[in-house]
Amino acid sequence: DVLHLKGSVIDDCVIYSGASINNVYLHKLDKYRLDRYYLIESAPLADSFEHLVQREILPSAAVHRLDLQSPPSSRSLRSEIRAFRSDLKRATYDTSAGDKENGQLRVIPLLGVGPRNSLNRAICDLIASSKIQLTICTPYFNLPVAVTREVNRALKRGVKVDIIIGDKTANDFFIDPDEPFKVISALPYLYEISLRRFAHKHQKAIAQQRLNVHLWKHGDNTFHLKGVWVDQRYTLLTGNNLNPRAFNLDLENGLLIDDPQGQWTDPREAEIAQLMRNTQRVNQYDELDTLANYPEGVRKFLKRVSRVRVERLLYRIL
Repeated sequence: DVLHLKGSVIDDCVIYSGASINNVYLHKLDKYRLDRYYLIESAPLADSFEHLVQREILPSAAVHRLDLQSPPSSRSLRSEIRAFRSDLKRATYDTSAGDKENGQLRVIPLLGVGPRNSLNRAICDLIASSKIQLTICTPYFNLPVAVTREVNRALKRGVKVDIIIGDKTANDFFIDPDEPFKVISALPYLYEISLRRFAHKHQKAIAQQRLNVHLWKHGDNTFHLKGVWVDQRYTLLTGNNLNPRAFNLDLENGLLIDDPQGQWTDPREAEIAQLMRNTQRVNQYDELDTLANYPEGVRKFLKRVSRVRVERLLYRIL
């Protein structure tokens, strides 16, 4: 399990992103990793984030300062970590100081760990509520069953669906084919296999432009975007990768922006347009590579594992 919580608080500001804080994400060197960054000035939201850390995380016996000498090993804290995870399943953001629903623009913090948590339910409910337009970003195309089910239902309802994902070469696990094979380097190809099956199933919707799969590629840079946009009202910022691991194992959070009056339409549309840059639409499922096109090391590895094992790998993958 991973503490995959996102967000930084400085006074009354919340900096929220799915990114980690390092040179690649912040484009300090030659390459960058594309992500979303939000600065939200809101004292109640900042307090809500800070209270979660102070009340639910720092008091735990599983949490220790790393700047002190000889911090305990994770192995020695197994029982404390289990208790911590159990406590986190009941934790929520305190939103009592925020404005109640009044028909105006609002930001709702969400938290979840383990199956069927409130963040997972919110993601599925968001997709289920879509009537006209649904846009999804994920860096790893390995959607949980519950999300795939709601996307399929949205397509049947006539909702226009856009999915923005990174090309396999823009995946942060991608290794140049000329380099020695590592099992981890098979991951981008496993995601492409999953995407190809999905596109094959929905080829009719793709041909009718009711489903649009956009592959992002920009030089040697990588893609780490995640989020959900529903109609003209809802926008989800999250570190959740929309994969089975995020839905079942890791502690995740998100900010749901609810804009019933369209007060935030212009920056919302500008962000989507920016994310669409450097993308190419998949017009036919067979535009995506197959096993025969993969590097020898990847091809040999995937041939050795059965389809069932590939599915299991996809399900439990990082």
